[in-house]
Amino acid sequence: MAYTTLIDAPTLAKHLANSNWVIFDCRFSLQMPAQGRKEYEHGHIPGAVYADLDLDLAAPQGPATGRHPLPEVDAFTSWLRRCGVNNHSQVVVYDANGAMFAARLWWMLRWLNHDNVAVLDGGWPAWVAGSYPTSREIPQPEAGDFAGKPDQGMWVTSQEVEELVRSNSKAKQIIDARVEPRFKGEFEPIDLIAGHIPGACNYPCGGNVDDQGRFHAAAQLRDRFHSLFAGRSPGEIINMCGSGVTACRNILAMEIAGWPGTKLYVGSWSEWITDPQRSIEAVK
Repeated sequence: MAYTTLIDAPTLAKHLANSNWVIFDCRFSLQMPAQGRKEYEHGHIPGAVYADLDLDLAAPQGPATGRHPLPEVDAFTSWLRRCGVNNHSQVVVYDANGAMFAARLWWMLRWLNHDNVAVLDGGWPAWVAGSYPTSREIPQPEAGDFAGKPDQGMWVTSQEVEELVRSNSKAKQIIDARVEPRFKGEFEPIDLIAGHIPGACNYPCGGNVDDQGRFHAAAQLRDRFHSLFAGRSPGEIINMCGSGVTACRNILAMEIAGWPGTKLYVGSWSEWITDPQRSIEAVK
């Protein structure tokens, strides 16, 4: 059986010795970038490889990019091979924040047409709460043969978003995953300018999970997203956030709800504001 959205801790525990399974620890803090690796070194799921959001899951930020642009395909594919990923590997990703960061790697593997990747529901807290084994050993995986082929139709550029804003078309909908005060422009703790893209609506990605960081049931997620889709197909939904990371949690939730195929604005707000000619909206 292949796992393509979520996997629970008991199921993962049964497959720890399976050489075809590759586990990634994606714990991270935007405020303290080194914190995730420190937590990983202190203890992680046995065999898990650490995936650093800034170093492994993004390219360096440029003057006209968001904070987490996609890495070059060849570089990312080579990193996955070094981590032991094969073309038929079952990959499991987790963090300690209800998939806030793990969903980014989930999406990136799907971007490279690797469907057998699942998020550990509840993440590291669920693993610890279940008293499953942990380790401080840093694995040295045997190199894999992964050869991903990117699906560039899964994401949109700033230019495409500009065209959508200029047209004032209602055929597509931008959904911003940031918390409401950031979306409204009431405060901005990370980026230089506050506000949101005109025409975007707000659905904070934290609404997808419960207090334990576990995703809500598919039916509940469908109810939450129904009004946002408003009859549109998944391909007409564009997800964004601050830098193309937490929006992936909305994309995962939409797939769980039965709406696969929504798109990601990778550059998101932090790229949008690099051009002063792009319009913004904020609370007056």
